Amino acid sequence: MKARIQLMGIINLTPDSFYAPSRIAGTEALERRVREMLQGGADILDFGASSTRPGAEMVAPAEEWRRLEGALRSIRKAFPEERISVDTYHSEIVRRCYDTIGPFLVNDISGGQLDPAMLETVGSLSLPYVAMHMRGTPRTMQTLTDYPDGVVAELQRYFEDFGERAANAGIRDWILDPGFGFAKTREQNWELLRHLGEFRRFRRPILVGLSRKSMLGAAPENALEATLDAERLALEQGAEILRVHDVAAAKALIQAGPYCPMDGGWESD
Repeated sequence: MKARIQLMGIINLTPDSFYAPSRIAGTEALERRVREMLQGGADILDFGASSTRPGAEMVAPAEEWRRLEGALRSIRKAFPEERISVDTYHSEIVRRCYDTIGPFLVNDISGGQLDPAMLETVGSLSLPYVAMHMRGTPRTMQTLTDYPDGVVAELQRYFEDFGERAANAGIRDWILDPGFGFAKTREQNWELLRHLGEFRRFRRPILVGLSRKSMLGAAPENALEATLDAERLALEQGAEILRVHDVAAAKALIQAGPYCPMDGGWESD
């Protein structure tokens, strides 16, 4: 069985995302960035209107929607066939997005833990869903890094539990994201990356977000090379979706494959 590795391009509609060059303001700049990403090889456009960097405060749904609505309408009109993802932990935003642009991919950093109505909402709309591992909130998560049985074992249990919750909510199509940088120390992030292949047992696509993160040991603006090195390791371990700022560079990395991890079951096209 083969899986085509996909690229999710990050579209930040926030004034405070950790990597300043990724912030976008205005329709013209937005459409230009999307066009560049698509030309670079993006498969999914991931819109985020609430920063989830460590220490960030949660944004109310009304403000999140104010940032999102015009952008989504503009891009759906300009690029009607492209696949859209929305990075949100609010079920209210999911419903508003669905009413505005139709089906899309829900990318939830909390795995449904920050809004008790999230999983039921996603299931009722039959939407695909990215389930990420996190503890607490972006403001508190870096104080919640104690894993007595080890980070890999505890995340295994987390996704076992999530699979049951998803099934009970009617979610059949979900993607596994281990949540690099969320409620994990630098050492735990690297341990998780080295053992990423162990999550293939869930038989779900694995998404990784490593782009320019602090675990790489460089300032965001200087972290492209380190990002690509980490993404290469993730691909070798079986990652199928890379969430990236630098689409063209990640596409070149994929094309330098093939990546045939573990049992040789997956490779780039």
